[in-house]
Order: sequence, then C-alpha cells, then structure tokens
Amino acid sequence: MPLYEYQCEDCGLNFEVRQKFSDEPINTCRQCGGNAKKQISQTAFALKGGGWYEQGYSQGKSCSAPAAGNSDACVSCPKAANG
Repeated sequence: MPLYEYQCEDCGLNFEVRQKFSDEPINTCRQCGGNAKKQISQTAFALKGGGWYEQGYSQGKSCSAPAAGNSDACVSCPKAANG
C-alpha cells in the first residue's frame, strides 16, 4: 500500500498516511482538524545491485548481438536473450 504525504494549510503539520490507490484523499488535519492537502513528494524507488538494468542498460553499450537461438549471441545481452 502506498504512503502519501499531507500538509495542513492551517497549522502546517506534515503527516503521512498509508492508503489504497482507490481511497479518497484525506481532507482534514489529524492534529487541528484544519484543511489538509496531499503533497507531491519524492519516492524511495531505486534500482540497486545487479540484474537486468545493471547488466544490459546502465552502461550505455549498444547491442549488436544476433537474434536468440544463434550460438554467437551474447548470453548476458537482454536483446539476445529475448529475441
């Protein structure tokens, strides 16, 4: 479930609420009962470690591997593995 950040326009309180995508946004401040607005905040999503991104896309290499099934194909190349 996503975590949303809100700020009260009256008292300035910043608070977070875990909500479903289908839930209605919070309108009231949990501290003073004032008008709360959903904030746009930076996510914590990051691609770390190995895997398809690290091996095939992050290094800016161009792939000239033949289609899958050919014995000359580069085994670590996503294009060769997926055809």
